[in-house]
Amino acid sequence: MVVLRSYVAGSWQAPADGGTPLPDAVTGEEVARISAAGIDRAAALEHGRAAGGPALRELTFHQRAGLLKALASHLREHREELYALSARTGATLGDSKFDIDGGIGVLFGYASKGKRELPNDTVLVEGEVEPLGKGGTFVGRHLCTPLLGVAVQINAFNFPVWGPLEKLAPALLAGMPSLIKPASQTAYLTARLVELIVDSGLLPEGTVQLLCGEAGDLLDHLTEQDVVGFTGSAGTAQRLRAHPAVVGRSVRFNAEADSLNCSVLGPDAVPGTAEFDLYVEQLVAEMTVKAGQKCTAIRRAFVPEGLMDDVAEAVRERLSTVTVGAPSNPDVRMGALASLDQREEVRRSLKSLLDAARPVFGAPGTVAVVDADPERGAFMAPILLRADDPGRAEPHEVEAFGPVSTLMPYRDARHVVELAARGRGSLAGSVVTADPGFAREVVLGAAPWHGRLLVLNGEDAQESTGHGSPLPALVHGGPGRAGGGEEMGGIRGVLHHMQRTAVQCGPAMMTALTGQWTPGTDRTVTDEHPFRKHLEDLRVGDTAVGGPRTVTLDDVEHFAAFTGDTFYAHMDDEAAKANPFFGGRVAHGYLVVSFAAGLFVSPEPGPVLANYGLENLRFLTPVYPGDELTVTLTAKQITPREGSDYGEVRWDTDVTNQDGASVAKYDVLTLVSKRPGA
Repeated sequence: MVVLRSYVAGSWQAPADGGTPLPDAVTGEEVARISAAGIDRAAALEHGRAAGGPALRELTFHQRAGLLKALASHLREHREELYALSARTGATLGDSKFDIDGGIGVLFGYASKGKRELPNDTVLVEGEVEPLGKGGTFVGRHLCTPLLGVAVQINAFNFPVWGPLEKLAPALLAGMPSLIKPASQTAYLTARLVELIVDSGLLPEGTVQLLCGEAGDLLDHLTEQDVVGFTGSAGTAQRLRAHPAVVGRSVRFNAEADSLNCSVLGPDAVPGTAEFDLYVEQLVAEMTVKAGQKCTAIRRAFVPEGLMDDVAEAVRERLSTVTVGAPSNPDVRMGALASLDQREEVRRSLKSLLDAARPVFGAPGTVAVVDADPERGAFMAPILLRADDPGRAEPHEVEAFGPVSTLMPYRDARHVVELAARGRGSLAGSVVTADPGFAREVVLGAAPWHGRLLVLNGEDAQESTGHGSPLPALVHGGPGRAGGGEEMGGIRGVLHHMQRTAVQCGPAMMTALTGQWTPGTDRTVTDEHPFRKHLEDLRVGDTAVGGPRTVTLDDVEHFAAFTGDTFYAHMDDEAAKANPFFGGRVAHGYLVVSFAAGLFVSPEPGPVLANYGLENLRFLTPVYPGDELTVTLTAKQITPREGSDYGEVRWDTDVTNQDGASVAKYDVLTLVSKRPGA
């Protein structure tokens, strides 16, 4: 008998009792037992705060991103083992890849974003400097620092790998340790996942902990610095959100709850069109992948009134080819639900739905199963319902969390937007149409009730990841019934685990606090050009001043002839004088930028490897023939790259005329080498 252990306070701990059996969803055989009896939940949280948090906060964003990449690579080597265990949850190989490969993909995604979009620092400086006084001596800026608590995960049973990893990735990148509490039905798969993570030795101790079994008094011990991430039913989310500790200590609580997601077939998508076929294919996939146990699955299928029969017949035909049974059989396309209890819950929900709809395909108690016992395993046939009266409440309020979807008719775009809103908040929705006007009306009308919307047609179908696939770069969550929260969303998900603080001070102090040069701070000008310095020798504030250089009319005309930019403001004196912004011929903005580069560059080979871009370019004052240009180039931000022999330097660039007025401002981005052997 295998009893799942919890990993808390630095060690694997067995429960104080024998635990509750966890059956194989396919065979009914016992896989393991689960209990959290005797596990000190308060000690687990304190260990995360005392050990895991400080260790992570010592690392930069880039170093944490490196840990995520290494962990993803390690787990990828153990996929076959995880697939085999996943099959015991009722998942087919395709289902398992959706869960396991998807979770590993989130780790890789956040590793990449951490390297590309976050600084190699322990603090994130957000937004631009805000001037708070007329004299330039009082400024403000926002800093984001990691919370000092633990990110507590309370996960659902349907994605025992993806669920923990999609929460772990942004928390770890932010600098917060995680405590994973899996749903009992499939906890044995999550437990093995955490064993692989711990045994790898890649993460600092206390970064990841595991609580197998009931939550018990876990939430009682939360502090103001902790975060709770919940996935599950809307009802459970409401109860947890109202916990006295969560309310009394204003604990950040992010809920991603099951919702009545919808898919809309456009009136243009008639039989014979690519969009009609895509709609049918997508609906069948959402009903059968993971046996319909996805929080993003299509529960409400909205179809134009005149196409109801066509869609019903096409979906019924495709569902008739779906083989249900043991995932070990390669011909099986849909496995079992996670447990017999879950199957009974789906049947109860179906009973309510049948008050407002009739079956088009499948029946609650009838299923043909391959290589398995339909009574011992939690099998269920896919069931398509048809509700010809979309005004009935049941399809918009009752969710059967399994392979069940309901067809409903709509009249026009306005009507389907109203019907979509009756779900009271959804994680995902889709519109299958090639009509941009219809798509715009439905997307903009339904967006306030949805966290994510997919428009699917022949243009994007080949690359589309589908209605039910959350992506790490985009938010996963939704309003109302869907929980009102957001997960992932790229760096947005990282910021959920950080505190944004407005800091007000003088420019020099702001430079010291942020590590980024702030206008108004003294510049450092020496005989050595900053381009002659290796990355380690550069300092924020190092400055080069070049010029002046006089801009002549010949320069303007030569630039126009050479580039082909003969816009009238540069070449036609009479027309330029009539322009209220200029009053005469002016130099090209890109001529100004080109001259500035010639003024600040140090041309000999050296540490500067490349200029890879400009950002925030603004032309502020017209430059006329006869004006003299001076450029001031200041090292604004220095970012070493982990594991590389170079880093990135952002230069504040200010081009001024003979009167001291700024004519152009922008940031120059360069790659600068480190000292040889550094």
